[in-house]
Amino acid sequence: MAATAPGEKPLAASPSTWLVWAGMAAFLVFLLGLLVSVVVDSFGRQWFATWLPLEATTDWYASSWERFSLGHVIGVTVGVALAVVVISVLVGVPAAYLLARRNFPGKRFVNLLFLLPILMPPITYGIPLATVMYAFGLGRSVVAVVLVNLVPSIPFVIMTMTPFIEQINPSIEHAARMCGASMRQVFLRVLGPLLVPGILAASILVLVRTVGMFELTFLVSGPQSDTLVVAIYRAMTSAGGGEARQLVSAMAVMYTTTMLVMLIVALRFVNPTQLVAQVKEARDD
Repeated sequence: MAATAPGEKPLAASPSTWLVWAGMAAFLVFLLGLLVSVVVDSFGRQWFATWLPLEATTDWYASSWERFSLGHVIGVTVGVALAVVVISVLVGVPAAYLLARRNFPGKRFVNLLFLLPILMPPITYGIPLATVMYAFGLGRSVVAVVLVNLVPSIPFVIMTMTPFIEQINPSIEHAARMCGASMRQVFLRVLGPLLVPGILAASILVLVRTVGMFELTFLVSGPQSDTLVVAIYRAMTSAGGGEARQLVSAMAVMYTTTMLVMLIVALRFVNPTQLVAQVKEARDD
């Protein structure tokens, strides 16, 4: 705690500051209460007259795993997320390079088009997309789930990587081309190492976004192509009361744990401070 000079009064927080802190504390307590209630519900047997269950069990997790085929659902979720990440990077990074290095008529309009799927609510373009998927016979398939998730994911990669590439000094590419390197070699051997932090950051963000995408996936998925977030919704709407509530709570805990693990991994391998520092270093070279 910083000492005050003799005769100097310590600074007192204003009422507005206390009000902000009180609001933040209330929000965190409310959020923590919701999370704790779901976790307790997923481990406790049914109880009515007490605040906490009298007995804890893991049977709800085993039952929900078997009843809702969560092994298959998690497999579909992982497969869809990885496919979306790979395709988004393969398409989005070259497109971002062109937008960063080329000037052409209508460039601002193209940038606006790429921004629309990110800024607009997914349901606004999800319904027309779903209509097209069903018209081509792709409805309720994993292919349809991957395709609809690419619509916001590819523009997201482009918008993330374009400013990153713009910060890299073009003289690095010119020097490589003067030494006889082809455009492919420049992209893979010169720009590639510099772009790895940005690609990794964009990939992890797309991965988290795809796993949590409900609207687009729900519109085109079916029993064999549901991701985990859609499976939880279907279980919640069809389960009814009684023990089914605790089965859904167990599914919700597994989903939340999965998302937390992904975020922890993201923060472990993608340090925002290091990312900015590497961009600045590439710009100054």
